[in-house]
Amino acid sequence: MLEWLSHFLERYPEFAVFLAIGLGYWLGALKFGGFSFGAVTGSLFAGVLIGQFAHVPVSSQAKSFLFLLFLFGIGYSVGPQFMSALKRDGARPIALAVIMAFTGLATAYVVARVLGLDAGFAAGLVSGALTESPAMGTATEAINALPLPESERARLVAHIAVADAVCYLFGAIGVIVFCGTVGPRLLGIDLKAESLALEKKLGITRAQPGVVSAWRRVELRAFRIPPTAPVVGMTLAEARQLKPGHRLYIQRIRRDREIIPADPALRLQAGDVIALAGLREVLVQEIGPQAEEVEDRELLDIPLAARQVLVTRGEAAGRSLGEMAQADWARSIYLNGITRGGEAIPFSLETIVERGDLLSIVGPDAVIADVAERIGPVVQPTETTDFVVLGLAIFLGGVVGVLVQLPIGGMHISLSTSVGTLLAGLLVGHLRTRMPLFGRIPDGAISLMTSLGLAAFVAMTGLHAGPIFFEALAEAGVGLFLGGVLVTLAPLFVGLYVGRYLLKMNPVLLLGSLAGAQTMTAGLAAVQDKSGSTVAVLGYTPAVPIGHILLTTWGTVIVGLVAR
Repeated sequence: MLEWLSHFLERYPEFAVFLAIGLGYWLGALKFGGFSFGAVTGSLFAGVLIGQFAHVPVSSQAKSFLFLLFLFGIGYSVGPQFMSALKRDGARPIALAVIMAFTGLATAYVVARVLGLDAGFAAGLVSGALTESPAMGTATEAINALPLPESERARLVAHIAVADAVCYLFGAIGVIVFCGTVGPRLLGIDLKAESLALEKKLGITRAQPGVVSAWRRVELRAFRIPPTAPVVGMTLAEARQLKPGHRLYIQRIRRDREIIPADPALRLQAGDVIALAGLREVLVQEIGPQAEEVEDRELLDIPLAARQVLVTRGEAAGRSLGEMAQADWARSIYLNGITRGGEAIPFSLETIVERGDLLSIVGPDAVIADVAERIGPVVQPTETTDFVVLGLAIFLGGVVGVLVQLPIGGMHISLSTSVGTLLAGLLVGHLRTRMPLFGRIPDGAISLMTSLGLAAFVAMTGLHAGPIFFEALAEAGVGLFLGGVLVTLAPLFVGLYVGRYLLKMNPVLLLGSLAGAQTMTAGLAAVQDKSGSTVAVLGYTPAVPIGHILLTTWGTVIVGLVAR
């Protein structure tokens, strides 16, 4: 049976890739004391396993195609947040990510020189120990550009997968344990208490997951205006000024059995029944004693819409939620959530809204349309991919990657088509915050590009390395594993103390930034689990785009440094 399967996979190598992906996702989902390898590393191991009994030919063009799709998808995803992250109060997490990235590169270079690692092992050391699998792709491209015999280049590329597999285990576990346990102990903090203090400072109210309160902060109620009410004879615009700061809005009016739209110039009369939206406590304490509350289902049956709006314009970008709440155009609109860089963030009135944020809002559909004109477009689900932008952006990114060269250590190293494609995705992702109809790609398509693209690339790398895996592992020895431990820990220790004592970062945001700089979402999850709070994500989101860009680029750089 095994011999038949081997012949089948060698004859139809495309099915070997799918088998590696399927097994990889299954292996990656297995839990070992709460830890799992994830789909990407699982696909690498599955590819290596299959390569033990089947010498599957791997297409370099197919590998490159899939990897470029992945890189573009990553850039497209982080693009909306990248530029704004450079401007907002994310400067410290960004600086921390840069420091940690260069620390990791320097440590990897020293380890490679001390151990006498070749370019392949050194690149795998970087990708595995720093848990940035995309660096395998940039390193592969750099190795294939070396003036070496084809057999030697193939051997070095196989070494990348070996070193990545050896170093990734501690790389992932090390970040998770350091961010969730070791870091807080070294800082001498109670993570739960620090998170509560930070939430209080930011005005964030914590909610228990899966539990909602029956109390509603905002309500819509019907009141009949008595003859003695001070609003009689006033226009709606004038009446609103009687309670400034309370965000009370008359949605519509019943007059003589007729329901009238809420026109700001309309004058109120005694006996009118108004549908009034506002804070519950204001309605109860301020309005209730002055007017008769009535049950009028038809009047209160106002269609509301829940929409997601992408912040692209200045009337929201850079302003706090408290400021926006007082604007006339924000009348009757209430916020349910904010997503930044793909992560839901906690918010309060002091939260600063940034370009590229996705706001989940609720309110009358017509009012939401007006809001969209001021702060950004309503994001409607789309099933159509702009292949014109996708194809041309990847092509032009590749051209720029070849033409641009970086002076490193007396050499001029090409930026590489991989990094050029990543930057192209970053640019397109940023431009869509300025021109929302430009380069639209459905979320599902982006997810497929990033998930399948990287998993398939890594699976193919594992298939290529499988036949010589154990031979190369014996050549590298235990020193490779220990070197990987050092490369993982050095940036974390440097980042911890630089962030705390030089950059003066809040300890909770610092731990989130450490996970972001290492692009390890599981590290962020560990901080959130230990603290019982999601607030660490505010440090993670500015750091993770920088981590992705620099650590991916290090695949090219480490090959150039070691191979010279």
